[in-house]
Amino acid sequence: MATLKQLRRRIRSAKNIQQITRAMKLVAAARLRRAQDRVLDARPYAETMRALMASLAQAGEMPEHPLLVRRPIRKYGVVLVTADRGLAGSFNTNLIRRAWEFIKATPGESTLLSVGNKGMQFFKKRGYEIGAHFNVPTSGPTIVHAQAVFEKASEMFTSGEVDAIYLGYSKFYSAIRQVPEVVQLLPIEPPQSEEAAASTKNYKFEPDAATLLSQLLPRYALTLILQALLESTASEHGARMTAMTSATDNAGEMIQSLTLQANRSRQASITKEILEVVGGAEALKG
Repeated sequence: MATLKQLRRRIRSAKNIQQITRAMKLVAAARLRRAQDRVLDARPYAETMRALMASLAQAGEMPEHPLLVRRPIRKYGVVLVTADRGLAGSFNTNLIRRAWEFIKATPGESTLLSVGNKGMQFFKKRGYEIGAHFNVPTSGPTIVHAQAVFEKASEMFTSGEVDAIYLGYSKFYSAIRQVPEVVQLLPIEPPQSEEAAASTKNYKFEPDAATLLSQLLPRYALTLILQALLESTASEHGARMTAMTSATDNAGEMIQSLTLQANRSRQASITKEILEVVGGAEALKG
């Protein structure tokens, strides 16, 4: 059984940990609010871009474009968006597991384009090729960061270094729900929409639909990357806030349990001392 001194030391340690986790929870909550606002603000643009691409694809023939070229997949790249740091619950673990399962199930040689350190560290330790690495600041991704990823991915694809590029990220639903996904980025697959096809029957495009589609393809791919960066950032902060909330609550429960044990130990010690005093007094009387 632990001594009173040991219990008090453990209580101090638990309180120090609780202070740290509470501070991290508050920081994550503030960052989550900003990241969530950015995700919600960006989604209408991404959905409108998707609908526009579907409309143009239905309105005319697909143009010849380097980002649309299909060829047998001998080697492919995976853009994996993870966090730079841990203490985010299962956020990194779930995303890395999803990407690893995808790589193992997809034939051909693979190379990783990592965004964030956690994904790069995992795959590098296991001997996977790291084709490129990108960092996103804690303040969150911008179009500049998405542009850097797009330029590298499109360069690798159009040069024939890889035959396809996939995008792995965590889609944000709430602070307690984030779903890892892997989607195809290149070659671009223009979205299909029956509603879009019906809505464009009476429209004329200037210039023609194929020309517009060709001009919008790079921007569409850039939009997919930026949205993935924003979604993963919000997912990371949501997962970290949830994990730190749980850690703070657990520390509180541990402090209560240890305090109860310490009180009982102190009471037992006092009772023992009283009994010794009473026993000594009785011995003197005898």
